[in-house]
Amino acid sequence: MSSPGPLGILGGTFDPVHRAHLHLARAALGQLRLAAVTWVPAGQPSHRHPPHAAAEHRLAMVQLAVADEPRFTVDTGDVDSGAPSYTVPTLERLRRQFGADRPLVLLVGADAFLGLPSWYRWQEIFRLAHVAVAARPGAEIAAAALAPPLADIYRARSSGRVSVLTTAPAGSIVGFEIEPVEPPDLSATMVREHLRSGSKAGLADLLPPGVLDYILRNHLYSA
Repeated sequence: MSSPGPLGILGGTFDPVHRAHLHLARAALGQLRLAAVTWVPAGQPSHRHPPHAAAEHRLAMVQLAVADEPRFTVDTGDVDSGAPSYTVPTLERLRRQFGADRPLVLLVGADAFLGLPSWYRWQEIFRLAHVAVAARPGAEIAAAALAPPLADIYRARSSGRVSVLTTAPAGSIVGFEIEPVEPPDLSATMVREHLRSGSKAGLADLLPPGVLDYILRNHLYSA
């Protein structure tokens, strides 16, 4: 029996989840030849201000967002724990769950990758997972632009071959492209500002099906 293919890991606050998150996950599925993507909503994000919506609401919105996507699953471990969420402990938990041999691929945006040295125990990520960096078409990460510790790791671990994700369970850095979404500045902050202003125009196009109804029904992000 063949072993399962690489599993993408998409963590985040998802406050709220929006269409750009889905866009990134779908691009990763296709370009990185992933078997699936598991979404990991943070319970208590450790690197930013407390979320605007409670963990149970953010989890419910992600579950709604991926309900019709058979290769998307939702991991509730960080929300269930009630502890501050850090990437390395989360990956350690997922590694125990999926075994030592399953390739795990942490999906991050280019900005998040540049800030990797500020993450808790960040150098341990590479013993637990591969890292796939999403960038706009034509954009490339230059090692010279990275902080010295990350630049050295990038030079040693980066690969232009997606096939490296299947030859080892962890340790490589690869890139993949995401086409811009409309509007180009789509973010959770933008969605929250629209909701606080009382303007609902166009929001249904920025959010996955069911998420706007959930937000309104539960009076989230209102002024």
